[in-house]
Amino acid sequence: MQQLLALTAKDLRLLARDKVGFFFAFVFPILYASLFGSIMGGMSEGASGMQVAVVDEDGTQQSGEFVAQLEALDELTVTKTDRQQAQDWVRRGKRVAFIVLPEGFGEARRQMFGNPPRVEIGLDPSRAAESGMLQGILTAQLYKGIQEMFTNPDVMNAKLDETLADIQKADDMDPLMRTTLSAFLPALKAFTADMPKGESQTGGFPQPKIEKVDVTRQQSGPQNAYEISFPQGCIWGIMGCAAGFGITLVVERTRGTLVRLRMAPISRMHILAGKGLACLITTLAVGATLFGLAAIVFHVRPHSYVSLVVALVCIALCFVGIMMLLSVLGKTEQSAGGIGWGILVMMAMIGGGMIPLAFMPAWMQQVSVISPIKWSILAMEGAIWRDFTAAEMFTPCAVLIGIGVVSFAVGLRAFKWSD
Repeated sequence: MQQLLALTAKDLRLLARDKVGFFFAFVFPILYASLFGSIMGGMSEGASGMQVAVVDEDGTQQSGEFVAQLEALDELTVTKTDRQQAQDWVRRGKRVAFIVLPEGFGEARRQMFGNPPRVEIGLDPSRAAESGMLQGILTAQLYKGIQEMFTNPDVMNAKLDETLADIQKADDMDPLMRTTLSAFLPALKAFTADMPKGESQTGGFPQPKIEKVDVTRQQSGPQNAYEISFPQGCIWGIMGCAAGFGITLVVERTRGTLVRLRMAPISRMHILAGKGLACLITTLAVGATLFGLAAIVFHVRPHSYVSLVVALVCIALCFVGIMMLLSVLGKTEQSAGGIGWGILVMMAMIGGGMIPLAFMPAWMQQVSVISPIKWSILAMEGAIWRDFTAAEMFTPCAVLIGIGVVSFAVGLRAFKWSD
């Protein structure tokens, strides 16, 4: 045991003395994970502050109210301008889109019958995702007034009075239509006068209700987007540790360090176990630092700190095994680094480390079970916001330990002490 601890301390001291190696094994993963978490956190929060230009060519009270409606949305950053300037901004990529409220918009929005209100939008063709979101936002806002009218009898009656007054003023309306509406609308007004207010009634008919149900046991879910995205960022930091220690084994083999260590009164297993323990300690230190940073800066609050510690230990054990496997894949430092990172990036790609699994094709979601990245992220999510029980934590943790043991055994069998 004393020899094992001495070898572990040796590797840690060498890591601390090598400024470049220390940076890429410890500091760089923290910077990478923080940046990645910030990027993915922004994506998880959805569209926010989408910059659009709004052109009000109608200039009525109704169109002004609609513009104010858009300005109040958190999803949009609205700039009012004229059509020519709006088109120029979108053409040059300075705005995602422009929205035009043409003449007649307010009148159409005010009336209950006739042509519906029309909105023109000009879209930047290179911003397809934002364009789709914008159309959804506009649709929702256009229907907002209609929904209020049909759920509030007072608003409905006011609209009916306005429509009746317009009918009386309209000289070019068909006499038959005038007579029919003059009889129908007062009857509708009398009907809606007794209609109870509330969200359970719309035009006298029951309204369907859509409720969001959280899948977590405590019905709380993630408190912010970083609780969802930070495990993805953290796994990149842990991958960096595994790749870094795998390369150091190759360096010590090519430079003859391992041969000299074998001449000492220690066993081969002590030498490799010491390297593995150093990798384990560094990986746990990186994980602890990352989640400490996440708690302080990004307000990430795990549901269970015990589960998070268990998850990090299992992940670290898994990547110690992967480190050993990566160290036998290349004869030189350059080839080992290239092959190692290539495999790790592929694992991240299919395991949800780059794009959340929910957005992947069905076949890729099935293939992802072979990637330790998937199980690592699931274990961290289970501790942070999914609120896994001990039984639910067992599966990802057992898979991670299994991958680590198998990888270490394969790497150990193929390991060469010298070239």
